[in-house]
Amino acid sequence: MPTHDRTAVIRPYHPADREAVADVCVRTAHNGGDSRAIYPDQRLMPSLFAEPYCHFEPELAFVLDDGTGRAVGYIVGTADTGRFVENFRRTWIPRLAGRYPEPALPPRTPTEEMIRLLHHPERMLVPELAAYPAHLHIDLLPPWQGRGYGRRLMRTFLDALHGQGVQAVHLGMVTVNTAARAFYDRVGFHEIPVVDAGPLTYLGRATTADRRGDGLRRA
Repeated sequence: MPTHDRTAVIRPYHPADREAVADVCVRTAHNGGDSRAIYPDQRLMPSLFAEPYCHFEPELAFVLDDGTGRAVGYIVGTADTGRFVENFRRTWIPRLAGRYPEPALPPRTPTEEMIRLLHHPERMLVPELAAYPAHLHIDLLPPWQGRGYGRRLMRTFLDALHGQGVQAVHLGMVTVNTAARAFYDRVGFHEIPVVDAGPLTYLGRATTADRRGDGLRRA
């Protein structure tokens, strides 16, 4: 069921939300801030971090609707990272290879680095995360942050995962994004040690509801 707060509502993703979700992704993709100056192609970041999830598992895609039908935040993910990687390799990369061919040389720009990631989805298969088979991405436009909507999106997503029998979920975040880390700490995530994590920190938690101190208890 949708979760209402004044005029805003959390609801399932609809195909008509595609452009708005992409815009939210672009405006939050650089360490939580606007990525347009770093990645001029505004289809690139959504093609990695938002659209494939909406395509493969729309039942796990939810948006924060501002009350006018416009998505101003979202949470997307997969119940099974291994299956997602297989689907990404088999059908998603071929959809995008014409626009984003794999670079023949080592990446020299941020855009080329992201295109390299696009062509290497197996990077998501991290042995230390095996006990956390699901993973997620959550983003909200700045005016909608710090108002409780992120917690509500998270609860909606975790409930959907739990309804599928998934017991635990993980995420990877850029370590320097301290504001995001503070949010994840508040909603019950803990750090998972990963060898050679590079610039990322990996966090995980159970999908079960009503955990004390995680900020996600039901009313």
